[in-house]
Amino acid sequence: MMRITALLLATLLLFACEQGANSPRGFSLPEGNMEQGYQVFKKYQCQDCHRIAGEEEPENAQYLLAKPIPLGGSSGRIKTYGELVTSIINPSHKLTPRQPASFTSEDGVSLMRVVNDELTVSELIDLVAYLQPKYKVTPYRTSDYRLYQLRIPDKTE
Repeated sequence: MMRITALLLATLLLFACEQGANSPRGFSLPEGNMEQGYQVFKKYQCQDCHRIAGEEEPENAQYLLAKPIPLGGSSGRIKTYGELVTSIINPSHKLTPRQPASFTSEDGVSLMRVVNDELTVSELIDLVAYLQPKYKVTPYRTSDYRLYQLRIPDKTE
């Protein structure tokens, strides 16, 4: 009995403190500007294939896909902050099996245009600042950027 209890406790501790690739720990972008992020969303024409969950669609919305891909809400695909960032910079990283074939090329790669050579780091930061609050993701601890005192030794030391 004690052995089973110890095994169960070890398993719970192992999974409760996940620090693997899917963990939201250890990665955060600096604080971005949500309004600028909305402008980035429009600049790269994300609205041509995506709609924001919970926001009213414009009457004249025309999508390049038969059914727009929703962003936000409690998506089964995006569970952490890291997954949100990854989905922007590597859209083929994690395609869900439920996605229609019209979302992928014949070789199974996402049809989402890869903008990594165009998107600046500042634009990525702002785009994530715009999109992240629209998802119900695992809370993450942002990086605490502190100023460090540089100690310059005296020449007499």
